[in-house]
Amino acid sequence: MVTAIVLIKAETRQIPELAVQIAETPGVSEVFSVAGRYDLVAVVRVSKNEDLADVISDKMRHLKGIVETETMIAFRAYSKQDLEAGFELGLD
Repeated sequence: MVTAIVLIKAETRQIPELAVQIAETPGVSEVFSVAGRYDLVAVVRVSKNEDLADVISDKMRHLKGIVETETMIAFRAYSKQDLEAGFELGLD
């Protein structure tokens, strides 16, 4: 599984509609409305790197209202659940 985090600057009036459109895009698992430099954050999970181009470059970036995007590809995922499961198994 390949995970990417897409930071999105959007036209203010378009944010709610855009968030729904992005969330409905196959490969997008979550969309967050956020404060700060970006307006939305999308989490994309696909089976291989090549699929990122289909989801992000071919579908998401062309949606009306997106001004700019920045994509970060995750190397590893760390979560509280994963860490607790590791400790239960005796991993250090």
